Amino acid sequence: MIALLNTQDADFKICFEELLKRGAMDILSVEGRVKELLEAIKQKGKNAVIEQVSRFDNWNPKDFLDLKISQDQMQEAYEKLDTKLKKALQKAYERIYAFHSKQLPKTWLDFEENGSILGQKVSAVDRAGLYIPGGKAAYPSSLLMNAIPAIVAGVREIVVCTPTPNNEINPLLLAAMHLCGIKEAYKIGGASAIGVMAYGCEGLQKVDVISGPGNIYVATAKKLVFGEVNIDMIAGPSEIGIIATANAKVDYLAWDLLSQAEHDEMASSILITPAQSLAKEVTLKVDEFLEQLPRKEITAKSINQRGAIIVTKNLDEAIFLMNQIAPEHLELIVENPLEILPKVKHAGAIFIGENTPEPIGDYIAGPNHTLPTGGSAKFFSPLCVEHFMKKSSIIAFSQQAIQELGEDCGILAHTEGLDAHQNSVLVRLNQK
Repeated sequence: MIALLNTQDADFKICFEELLKRGAMDILSVEGRVKELLEAIKQKGKNAVIEQVSRFDNWNPKDFLDLKISQDQMQEAYEKLDTKLKKALQKAYERIYAFHSKQLPKTWLDFEENGSILGQKVSAVDRAGLYIPGGKAAYPSSLLMNAIPAIVAGVREIVVCTPTPNNEINPLLLAAMHLCGIKEAYKIGGASAIGVMAYGCEGLQKVDVISGPGNIYVATAKKLVFGEVNIDMIAGPSEIGIIATANAKVDYLAWDLLSQAEHDEMASSILITPAQSLAKEVTLKVDEFLEQLPRKEITAKSINQRGAIIVTKNLDEAIFLMNQIAPEHLELIVENPLEILPKVKHAGAIFIGENTPEPIGDYIAGPNHTLPTGGSAKFFSPLCVEHFMKKSSIIAFSQQAIQELGEDCGILAHTEGLDAHQNSVLVRLNQK
């Protein structure tokens, strides 16, 4: 049964502190093993990748080419899709593309009166690597959410890696690859995928940025290769936070909590409400609905070990606690949700009103579903177009500008003890 807490309980602070640790991943426990895998790829290249795929995915590729997913496979899977499913996939693509198109930053120049030019040049990275999970479940939606921002950004080369246990790959994922125009994809998973995309090997050129969610091995590998390549973020298990008031529908809340719990045992589902009767009803309804789920065992572990319903004194206290949690997904099922929106400081994505369940954001709303987890919404943002872009500053001084600002610049350089810096500027002022 999901834990039922009250802020007035004597042990509430201790229980709440445990909730705040929900996103903690014991990276140190796997770091040594991941380092070994990455080092093997750096040293032995494709042979190490082949060996690791054989070891972890229960099939035996004979050559690196065996790991390549052909475009013909992608197209065949797309063409075989049920008509309704194909329409839904296309609709999701269009909405995600439209939303991310609005994020596209622009190059700009500012012309100052003294003739100097300052600005910013924005350009896409040359090559992006996308990691798409494929262990306990396959996530074609993750392919759309990672590929489309890269496409909008203008990335010329996109490579996809996904694990294929027993050499089996989800047809819908293949279809999504075709829809996104993916030309290069590999049956490589876990830390091995991150390593080969970061370092490259014979047959696979290294990338500039890696995005996509994964397990603790993937997260650890991303952390270790950061600097060799850029990464989107280090994401942990999925989570949902819900703030609800007395008039919220019990069935809605129960299903919304379960929608995250069914991802995996480490997922976190938290409801905070000032309505004690609502909290008790949701507790019972969660148990009732849990019995209906095919992924009951996974969902039950998540709900029982990492779920919670918290009763607060009032709505303001509920908001205060949720800001400390900083959830990946936050639903506001309250009267006049737009009025409390300014009080929400930290959340990866905010779902407003009873008709906006979190899964609508997973698939078809448009905003990205690759979001900061474990409280990192306090300082990270959702995956976006800019993750696949870089900026260069533009500086062009006229003779008038260097004359106006050169002396001050020289003073600052001299103060830092950098005489060559000072002279580089002063020589242009005809003072040297």
